[in-house]
Amino acid sequence: MKKLILLFISLLITLSISSQTSKNLAEMLGYPRDSKLLIIHADDMGLAHSVNTACIKAFDNKSITSGSIMVPCPWAPEIEAYVKEHPGMDVGIHLTMTAEWDMYKWGGITPSDQIQSLLDKNNYFYPSVEELGKVAKGAEAEKELRAQVDRAIASGVQPTHLDTHMGSVLANPELVKMYLNLSEIYHLPVLFPRAYLSWFPPDMAKSMESKIFLIDNLFMLEPKMISAKWIDAYKKGIETMKPGLNEMIVHLAIDNDEMKAISKGHDDYGSAWRQNDLDMVSSTEFKELLKTNHIILITWRQIRDLMNAPALN
Repeated sequence: MKKLILLFISLLITLSISSQTSKNLAEMLGYPRDSKLLIIHADDMGLAHSVNTACIKAFDNKSITSGSIMVPCPWAPEIEAYVKEHPGMDVGIHLTMTAEWDMYKWGGITPSDQIQSLLDKNNYFYPSVEELGKVAKGAEAEKELRAQVDRAIASGVQPTHLDTHMGSVLANPELVKMYLNLSEIYHLPVLFPRAYLSWFPPDMAKSMESKIFLIDNLFMLEPKMISAKWIDAYKKGIETMKPGLNEMIVHLAIDNDEMKAISKGHDDYGSAWRQNDLDMVSSTEFKELLKTNHIILITWRQIRDLMNAPALN
């Protein structure tokens, strides 16, 4: 009889552990299993004063739940100071190794002679991911990106996650490995869509799936998706959103002389585009869409805290 009781207790413990480990992210965060979780994320904080102004406005009216800072950019100190003075903002580091605008450039924050593979002849970052991927060395990229994270932390920012400007950390396999290594070094979640696992060997993909919280669906407006009304593509994205972890990336700015000068010759993700995104996420129509489609807004901070919870370590 005693053996049967012990066996029964052992079975209950096993089932309990199995139940806990089989919980998906929504359940671990305290939501129903089939929840549609969404992070509304603003890229490029620190790019310009107009971008910072728009992102602060969007945070204030709860139009976005997250953002990330481009540390090498001229206006990064402004937004870093603001984040320090407003604890609780969900802000990560927008790891930056490209500078895409024609007349507005930046390089690394590491001495140029230490990261030569990341820089063009003028010591600026390359304008495209393709150019970067052909020449970038993993060790030099890690040195620069660690410097970016460390500078933000030194300024008083407590990052909630890491993501990547223009997807530059995916430019070659060496950079992908480095990106995932940064997650372990800083104990931060990274933006990584589940669909990208198909790029890797099965064993490596399985290991990655167990180590990081993958984005089940990533939505970002592209030029080909634009129709009569700016909100139409976003509406479709929200109405077809599936349960799981979703992220919607927006690009915000005030359409003013500063942003027009920066983005001259680049209508895509330029000044007017970013004002349209700001107006859209701030609109009553957008917020009603989220409500009607039972979208649960979350932050990277929630995922970071879960990732570092004692039960998962």
